[in-house]
Amino acid sequence: MITAPTVNSKLPDVKTTIFTVVGDLARKHDAIDLSQGFPNFEADPELIELVSKAMRNGHNQYAGMKGLPELREILSDKIKKLNGHHYSPENEITIVAGATQAIYTAITAFINAGDEVIVLKPAYDCYEPAIKINGGLTVHVELDAPDYEVDWELFKTKITAKTKMVIINTPHNPIGRIFSKNDMLRLQEILRSTNIILLSDEVYEHIIFDGEIHQSVSRFKDLASRSIICSSFGKTFHVTGWKIGYCVAPQELMHEFQKVHQFNVFCVPRPVQHALATYLEKEHHYLELGAFYQKKRDFFLDAIKDSRFKFTPSQGSFFQILDYSEITDEKDDELVRRLILEHKLASIPVSEFNLNYRNDKMLRFCFAKKEETLQQAADILNKI
Repeated sequence: MITAPTVNSKLPDVKTTIFTVVGDLARKHDAIDLSQGFPNFEADPELIELVSKAMRNGHNQYAGMKGLPELREILSDKIKKLNGHHYSPENEITIVAGATQAIYTAITAFINAGDEVIVLKPAYDCYEPAIKINGGLTVHVELDAPDYEVDWELFKTKITAKTKMVIINTPHNPIGRIFSKNDMLRLQEILRSTNIILLSDEVYEHIIFDGEIHQSVSRFKDLASRSIICSSFGKTFHVTGWKIGYCVAPQELMHEFQKVHQFNVFCVPRPVQHALATYLEKEHHYLELGAFYQKKRDFFLDAIKDSRFKFTPSQGSFFQILDYSEITDEKDDELVRRLILEHKLASIPVSEFNLNYRNDKMLRFCFAKKEETLQQAADILNKI
């Protein structure tokens, strides 16, 4: 008789991610998909050609563990120019297999059993499983709808002798909020006398609207000295399927990060790195991104301005949350399912990102789509 192994799950309460559930349902019912955060338009042909050229030129073997030196150098220059902080290309920058990998690697590198990590809820869904699998304990700070402002006095009460890390996300997924300069100064002051590590998820760093400036932690000297910043080329350049990004941190933190990174993915695709190093030389490729996506945000919101949904325009990212509280008392996950089955439109329920699935009666829509797709979605929403 063959005895099957007994499985003691490290994540017994984790279910299939909402993105997979909604995405599968949307495909099954041929729904317009404004759920998962990916564009339905192509990347710049110049970038595609640069990758092809790199492959034709024989750049098809392993890159170094840290990433190509020329890519790290141009990133160092970019961050210095935009945020005023210098990261050493040699010791403080790593090219990673997307921001999710970087976040998991950072948490794994620093969180031990019993360490506490403060997470602001709603929060993107990859943080807490990584904390749990490494034996850490998540400490929540809930942000209240509809504005989702951080109560910094409440935040201060969550810090204990066991607090090892704080995770922030700006621009924020799912709610599209950005941290203000005042937010960052308050956070800096609160953490100043501690040894707490700050993990900053900044994957939408260049997608900022209405003339605002991205308040990266690298703009703030004390925050930068304790922070690991994760960013995404996939989100920036409309190539989410490439799963490539970068991580910056002070040398001491980066050294520990790379210890884990080298045994996780070791390195990421070399021809893509060659292409990105060349593509980043033209600053307009990322400096014009905010205006590009603001046009899509404004198109979408103008198209639904007469609907029964309420909204405050997204401040950043390519997500817009819509308040349906004047339309129905349904739970948001139930409404998401009904919109797919009855109206052929897919979105994401914000409760999935909240503590205990708190229902704020908010749905998240991705506007990184062609205008005709956004108009089709708006036509549906206007009839709800």
